[in-house]
Amino acid sequence: SLWDVFLMFGILSVGSSDQAGREDLNPAALYPWRQRSSGGLSRVKRDWIIPPIRVLENSKQVPENLVQIKSDKIFTGEVIYKLEGPGVDQDPKNLFEIDDKTGWIRSMIPLDREKYRSFTLKAFALSPSGERLENPSTIEIVVLDQNDNRPNFSQKEFAGSVYEFSVPGTSVMSVTATDADDPTTDNAILSYSIIGQESIPLLRINKTMFGINNETGAIYTRDVGLDWEVVKGFRLKLQVADMSGMGLTSLANAVIHVTDINNNPPRFSPDQYTMSAVENKIDFVIGWVNATDNDEPGTGNWETKYTIAKGNPSRNFAIRTDPVTNEGILSVVKALDYESQEVYTLTLTVENVNPLSIKAPKNPVSSATVVVTVVNENEAPRFIKDPIEILVPESVDPGTVLASNIAYDPDNAKLKYDILRDPEGWLIINHETGEIAARKPFNVLSPHVKNNMYNAVIRVTDTDAGGISTTASLVITLWETNDFLPQLFPLMGTVCSESGRKTSGLFLTAVDEDLPPHAEPFTFHLQDMNVSANWTIIQVNGKDRIRYSYQLETGEYAVTVLVTDSGTPSLSAYAQVNVTVCPCGKDGECKTEAAAIFGTRVGVSFIALLVIMASIALLLLLLLLAVAVGNCRRHHMKKGEGLLVGDSDEDIRDNILNYDEQGGGEEDEVRHYNTLQLAEPSYLVTTSPLLGKQPLRKDYPDNLPSPSYPRKPPADPTDIEDFINDGLEAADHDPNIPPYDTALIYDYEGDGSLAGSLSSIASASSDGDQDYDYLNDWGPRFKKLANMYDPR
Repeated sequence: SLWDVFLMFGILSVGSSDQAGREDLNPAALYPWRQRSSGGLSRVKRDWIIPPIRVLENSKQVPENLVQIKSDKIFTGEVIYKLEGPGVDQDPKNLFEIDDKTGWIRSMIPLDREKYRSFTLKAFALSPSGERLENPSTIEIVVLDQNDNRPNFSQKEFAGSVYEFSVPGTSVMSVTATDADDPTTDNAILSYSIIGQESIPLLRINKTMFGINNETGAIYTRDVGLDWEVVKGFRLKLQVADMSGMGLTSLANAVIHVTDINNNPPRFSPDQYTMSAVENKIDFVIGWVNATDNDEPGTGNWETKYTIAKGNPSRNFAIRTDPVTNEGILSVVKALDYESQEVYTLTLTVENVNPLSIKAPKNPVSSATVVVTVVNENEAPRFIKDPIEILVPESVDPGTVLASNIAYDPDNAKLKYDILRDPEGWLIINHETGEIAARKPFNVLSPHVKNNMYNAVIRVTDTDAGGISTTASLVITLWETNDFLPQLFPLMGTVCSESGRKTSGLFLTAVDEDLPPHAEPFTFHLQDMNVSANWTIIQVNGKDRIRYSYQLETGEYAVTVLVTDSGTPSLSAYAQVNVTVCPCGKDGECKTEAAAIFGTRVGVSFIALLVIMASIALLLLLLLLAVAVGNCRRHHMKKGEGLLVGDSDEDIRDNILNYDEQGGGEEDEVRHYNTLQLAEPSYLVTTSPLLGKQPLRKDYPDNLPSPSYPRKPPADPTDIEDFINDGLEAADHDPNIPPYDTALIYDYEGDGSLAGSLSSIASASSDGDQDYDYLNDWGPRFKKLANMYDPR
């Protein structure tokens, strides 16, 4: 019937009568369009549902008619058919065409499903004038698959590994393959198999050791006996086939490496060694030991580590592994001493870097014995300590032993000691015993003492052949001792005579060559009861000053002060302070210099000598000349200085100190004056009046007889200088005269004196003819006199 024809082409028409279907359908054609019935009432017929047209790929019968389409218009007029879409007028072009008269659709060339699985085309029915008679209809052409592609492995050769002694069923690796055919058909269903096996090296194992899952390609072990020491790997030949193993096939290889496990412990070979080592040397190799291991070289299963298990309590030896040969290298890392031990017996053990596998045999750790003989050599002497440290007081007595037993010789040789460096020469050493002693007292103020530390270098030499020497540093730490007397400062000054002045007084301080805590603070006391009755020492703003207790006449006074330092034990020293009491102005300084001339209470003033000389030679003229010259030059004098001060830029008393003339008890005073450093707080000294009594020197006993003074009559004026100098020399050693820096009074010698008259100075010529320039050469005391007689 016609329905059978429609079904044969896969065409179903819905809504048409059986009669119409039989009249309209050609069994060789498709009618994708249906026209509505004309005239009267009729129902609208639905479009045809056209199923996909299936075409087998790789067909050799081309061109090949696939299907014929027709329109209802063919009964009423001429119809032209057109086809559009991919494979016709779009890429890929010219795969299909349509006969415009008959409506047959043909394939022009063989189709490839792997390139194009289907095509969707548009069919048109046109009038001869090009007018569309029907709406476009969609036609789908499906390419049917053939088994025309072989399966392909993803790699030509696969690589995998498996540990030795793996149990059967252990997964080794997986292989994969692909097939370009339709995966929904048997053409792409793959099956894997192992078709060959070779051992590496060949013929080591003949039984089948591996299997493969034919669906997934997973390779696994099938049997026991994988031993890396026997076989290193396997090469398998693989096959994959489509159609579930019945179709096309491909081949590939798989290389499986057997991986070593640490199942072989290292063993010493041999296990007895003899070596020698020179004493007193370090970081040198004395020998090698060897151990063998059957595991894979270059891995942690083969690499060894050696240990000195016994015989090395002082850690004199060390052993390391040669990374190339796997041998043990034995060396000395701490100096050996032949005199202490001549032979060492070492026990060595060896293990792998990686721990042993549980499949390794349970054997004990391999060990070896090494006998090391120490070779003796001549050794240098050694100091017991370096540096040698000594702690001593700076005032150590000469000859005091500072150190002994400082060195020894390992070979028991006789030693010789020397001092290589001792910049101050404070040390002496016994060349045979090495005993170090003080040659003289130390001085912490030495430039070679830094931070109270003095450094020297000691050398010791053995007397064996070659004479090997060793040096060591000697560090002497000095602690400060109170061994210097404090020195009062200043030793002279002025005090205002006006009572009630708060600032009246002379500030006192002291200097001490000792370092803290043996120097400041200083304390000051007045020791003489008569002096302390008129003079006091008080503190003003934390500073001590000396001042008088009662109103005193202007003049010069000598006050003896005891100054004490803060050392342990403390040291004290007496010092005489020459205080000039004078009227002061508002600024607290002396107004005039008259007090130095007319108010002198101590010693013989220079004006007395001037009066004697003036009374002999033109008394009145010289007196008037002296007053005139004094007034003329007064503005050149410094404030607070008396008439004894002349044109010299330096104070007369300073000149006396610089000439190093030693008064009683003032030796240290001269020594420190030029390098004087003031210590704070300062102290202010105020002296008491002498009450008409000459102060005596404290550095001599009271009952010593006075020396004889010179009575040489001057032959000419040039002898006066020698005469006065001899008198000063005698006065410096007279214990019964006033202290140092006090004017010396020459008493009237009476009639018949051998000295002669002072008027002889001017007896040779008149005042205008006499040359007094030579007085300038007699010292600062005579410069004033020379200025008075200056004819200018």
